[in-house]
Amino acid sequence: EDYSRAHVVSKKKLYIGALFPMSGGWPGGQACLPAAQMALDLVNKRTDILPDYELELIYYDSMCDPGEATKLLYDLLYTEPIKILLMPGCSSVSTLVAEAARMWNLIVLSYGSSSPALSNRQRFPTFFRTHPSATLHNPTRVQLFQKWKWTKIATIQQTTEVFTSTLDDLEQRVKEAGIEISVRQSFLTDPAVAVKNLKRQDARIIVGLFYETEARKVFCEVYKEKLYGKKYVWFLIGWYADNWFKIKDPSINCTVEQMTEAVEGHVTTEIVMLNPETVRGASNLTSQEFLAQLMSKLGGKNPEETGGFQEAPLAYDAVWALALALNKTVGPLKAKGRRLEDFNYNNKDITAEIYRALNTSSFEGVSGHVVFDAQGSRMAWTLIEQLQGGSYKKIGYFDMTKGNLSWYGNDRWIGSGPPADQTVVIQKFRYLSQKLFVSVSVFAGLGILMGIVCLTFNIYNSNVRYIQNSQPYLNNMTAVGCMMALAAVFPLGIDGLHVRNSQFPVVCQFRLWLLGLGFSLAYGSMFTKIWWVHTVFTKKDEKKDKRKHLEPWKLYATVGALLVIDILSLMIWQIVDPLHITVEKFTKEAPKGDVDQLIEPLLQHCSSEKMNTWLGVVYGYKGLLLLLGIFLAYETKSVSTEKINDHRAVGMAIYNVSVLCMITAPVTMILSSKQDASFAFASLAIIFSVYITLVVLFVPKMRRLITRGEWQSDQQETMKTGSSTNNNDEEKSRQLERENKELQKIIQEKEERVSELRNQLSERQALRSRKRPTSSNQNHSSPSLPAPQNDPKSLLPPPGYPLPASDNHSLPPTFSNSSTLYQPDGKINRNNCHPGRLQLLYK
Repeated sequence: EDYSRAHVVSKKKLYIGALFPMSGGWPGGQACLPAAQMALDLVNKRTDILPDYELELIYYDSMCDPGEATKLLYDLLYTEPIKILLMPGCSSVSTLVAEAARMWNLIVLSYGSSSPALSNRQRFPTFFRTHPSATLHNPTRVQLFQKWKWTKIATIQQTTEVFTSTLDDLEQRVKEAGIEISVRQSFLTDPAVAVKNLKRQDARIIVGLFYETEARKVFCEVYKEKLYGKKYVWFLIGWYADNWFKIKDPSINCTVEQMTEAVEGHVTTEIVMLNPETVRGASNLTSQEFLAQLMSKLGGKNPEETGGFQEAPLAYDAVWALALALNKTVGPLKAKGRRLEDFNYNNKDITAEIYRALNTSSFEGVSGHVVFDAQGSRMAWTLIEQLQGGSYKKIGYFDMTKGNLSWYGNDRWIGSGPPADQTVVIQKFRYLSQKLFVSVSVFAGLGILMGIVCLTFNIYNSNVRYIQNSQPYLNNMTAVGCMMALAAVFPLGIDGLHVRNSQFPVVCQFRLWLLGLGFSLAYGSMFTKIWWVHTVFTKKDEKKDKRKHLEPWKLYATVGALLVIDILSLMIWQIVDPLHITVEKFTKEAPKGDVDQLIEPLLQHCSSEKMNTWLGVVYGYKGLLLLLGIFLAYETKSVSTEKINDHRAVGMAIYNVSVLCMITAPVTMILSSKQDASFAFASLAIIFSVYITLVVLFVPKMRRLITRGEWQSDQQETMKTGSSTNNNDEEKSRQLERENKELQKIIQEKEERVSELRNQLSERQALRSRKRPTSSNQNHSSPSLPAPQNDPKSLLPPPGYPLPASDNHSLPPTFSNSSTLYQPDGKINRNNCHPGRLQLLYK
């Protein structure tokens, strides 16, 4: 005992300058200072560690304020005794002290600094810390994001260096992990606007980086904006007091109950500051024994209300790390003829030895295994906790050095599980209504059947002169083209519901080729007819003789040319820019009920890279043909020809087809995003066009042949009808019949007039015969009168009187010929209706 007393007296003191924040934003010194003093007392009692030295702590309250710390640092440096090491607390003070310490060749060892900026060796060459860097939280956060399959997060931070640098590191790590930071908000003192922005931008997984006092402000705003519950998860720093949200704060206007509701379920990541295992380390104390001694040192204060209680093990191990490092330097310095007590602010050799010893430190402390990385930062485990029912529960650990996640599986969520990182978007394809497809397909099938009937009829009766005069081969092409156009309705209604994506381009090709070639055959054959009629019957008068000469091969060549143009254009299209599947996305729709989902409708289209260009070329070419067809049909509406006797019906079909096509093409492009309307409009336009064409071209022919029995040959047709076999002759026949009836009426009236005149004539002749005897007696009584002369003119009656009849009662020549002109007993026929005789009759 006497020896120990003598030995203690002979020990030399080494002074440590400390800046403990006893108050301010983070009053960590309230628990860390007693813990450091406990470690110093134990170190000074140990004879195997620095047996010739005694460590003494000279400390000030920095209030975690860099300005106050500057003044205190000046006092520490320029006030005796010389300090061999500086020990700041919070990050802001450590940044100031560590950057200036190299000017005095001082080592800086911090127990409570977490700023990632302090890991910069060029800026802070002599800095060490037992508190891990705040970036140590980030690998744990990334691990949790991946565990819960989140790929989109948001952040909100207080604008201080420690949190800014932490967030920069987090951004780099999540980017490497394929995770996106969709929203990044910051604030200085008032977080209201930042929280509102998070709400507006639909943030779900939110990482919060701020001090404890600002955390209460943030979650008061979180409660007001309803940014909590089963849809949201908050990640906070774990070194707040356990009851931080229950502490009354005059800067917020939320109750404890409201704060408790807002923070429920949030997750914290905290550096393991107390060894979870029962291991006796360098101090020969377990972590639980350390806590018991600390509680005794605090005098029974509530740990939750004592600042820095969680960091106390780090302060305790910081003193032990310093003691063990100084103990390592004794031997090397003695070999160089130096001692620790020889240290001054100009001695770089002793500083280098202390730096080397700290850099290689490795021991078990009450906070766990203590080791420093190349930047002087502590390597440690991370504790993961979740607030469940108002208290924190451990749910796992993460060892960054090994990348090992130890999971307890007791995490609890308000919903059925971890929420989605964003509103779940369910992609749902829009398919064509099957009822509509089936209905239209039935009409298309009936149209194809009708086309087959028309084609069969036309082929079977191709020897009939009336059919021959309608150019049956062109009509056959029209029927085939109509059937091909109707066949295009089926692939037009096939979508992803019926075929796989790999087969869909084939369906697109069928649509294009069937519709294109069907149009070319059907419309091209009708266009050829109307074009020939217009070309022939608009020639000059001197070429009239050539009108009756029709060369069928020219008609077929015209249709073939139109067909070849379409085939070549379609082939070039498919070779240069083939059709493929494109998916159109629509505005997201919210389903019924409280479901955190959105439905994104999708629609498949057949398209190509320059779809609009190709459609413009095709529509332009077809549109010109349609307009030209309308013009030709109008110009030839009054033309009559026996070579193409159905050109008026062709013109009517061209009118209908052109109008439907010109309306359908732009409308379907406008309605392309509405699959039912687009399909209905396009398919019904095709069906109506085909039905109208088939009915107008073939039904009149069927009706004529059925009603008149003109089935077999031109001879039978001539015997039964006795008239021309074309529409023009039939019309002329009806006109002549009407004229014949009118002439019969006129003849009957004239015959009645002739009969009346004959009666008058006979009466006058009778009267004249009675007067003749009286006249002769008078002549005998008057001989002096001259004898009558035989002058024919003297025998003529006065003007207006009929001629006197002869003895044989002969009629005047005019009336005597009436029997040859009028035939009252018989009907006049067409051969006697000569214009000259008709004029004589009226005279």
